[in-house]
Amino acid sequence: MQVCLQALLLRDNGYRCDHAEVYYATTRQRVRVELTAERLAWVQDMVADARGIADAARAPLPLVDSPKCVRCSLVGLCLPDETNALLARQDRPPRSLVPRDPDQRPVYVSEAGAYVGIRSGRLDVTGRDKEKLASVRMLDVSQLVVFGRVQVSTQVLWELFAREAPVLWMSTGGWLQGYAIGQPSKYVELRRRQTALHAQGGSGLAHQMVAGKILNCRTLLRRNTRGEVAGTLASLRRLADQAVVDRSFSSLLGVEGTAARLYFASFPSMIANAKFAGEFSQLGRNRRPPRDPVNALLSFCYAMLTKDLVAICLGVGLDPYLGVYHRSRYGRPALALDLAEEFRPLIADSVVIGVLSNGEITERDFVRRAGAVALTAAGRRTVLRAYERRLDTEIRHPVFGYRITYRRVLDVQARLLAAVIVGELPEYRAMVTR
Repeated sequence: MQVCLQALLLRDNGYRCDHAEVYYATTRQRVRVELTAERLAWVQDMVADARGIADAARAPLPLVDSPKCVRCSLVGLCLPDETNALLARQDRPPRSLVPRDPDQRPVYVSEAGAYVGIRSGRLDVTGRDKEKLASVRMLDVSQLVVFGRVQVSTQVLWELFAREAPVLWMSTGGWLQGYAIGQPSKYVELRRRQTALHAQGGSGLAHQMVAGKILNCRTLLRRNTRGEVAGTLASLRRLADQAVVDRSFSSLLGVEGTAARLYFASFPSMIANAKFAGEFSQLGRNRRPPRDPVNALLSFCYAMLTKDLVAICLGVGLDPYLGVYHRSRYGRPALALDLAEEFRPLIADSVVIGVLSNGEITERDFVRRAGAVALTAAGRRTVLRAYERRLDTEIRHPVFGYRITYRRVLDVQARLLAAVIVGELPEYRAMVTR
């Protein structure tokens, strides 16, 4: 095929070409390929078929159990075995083709007045007094996250954009203020379909996301509670079932709100620190600003999770601002918040329970002013370390059966959502642990 195409190109450009040859360097063998009419007609038919596939609105389904997928550089984008498993096109379980964890990691810079530059292929962070705070190889950076008053050089931005790594600016309190990335995704059809789906109201995707969130809240309670919550667990199971079958959006909001009230009413029973648990129990879930330490931790971890899903949406080619459950409004990354729903209990809430139960976070890690509570700089660094540890935790995927980290699960779920949006998969399945 390849040498025949090259021969046709030579002919089209005025060269005389009677035959082609393939040379195998290892065996030093030369094979002659005759340019017969039948062979050239076959090549032209294949070219026409390829153009037809490229022009089609829907991509072809992936290969089934193909040995080519193992070495394909696009296997993490195509997800062939995962797609075929969800479509019941193969009998064997999915192979672990997608790497369990990416090699790159986020770099967080929270020192006020710090400067981020680049030197000899390394990202260098210096303080106000020009002392070096950190130095990381650029090829190890998946994203740069800066808090508050941190300067980032233009050279760093250029290099990160060339590597398709986003830069995210957070407020000192942890709210996402903005982001920058190089060229947007070339997957125009995905964005077009996402826009159409957003205009149609989500087409049932929101129900699966909310049901997944409720089931994961139930699992976290079952694993960590120190009290009697059998009634709450039974209610959460019923609400999750109701979220799937009830197609009314207003009813879905009611189901999600009821489940959240039940879950957070039992949340203090999972916290070992009695003082923090009692304060949260009195105030309940609150934010903007959080009025107790537990709410401050929850808000910060939710912001970190949203930040990561914004970056993942951009990498997949999705618009993080066009959601299917959260209504889009000015400045709200609605789709990132949608994807975060099922991962709030699995990642963010789990981090909060862990740092409080293990004593990693204490009263000295908070600042209380004017009725609001915020993390100190040291406390924020402690929570970020715990959050990254949680993302690095390996689990056995409940659908595909292979071991994978939460960091990679976030990416897989976003790509499965993209497959549903473009029509490769019939429905979205939330990530639900047992």
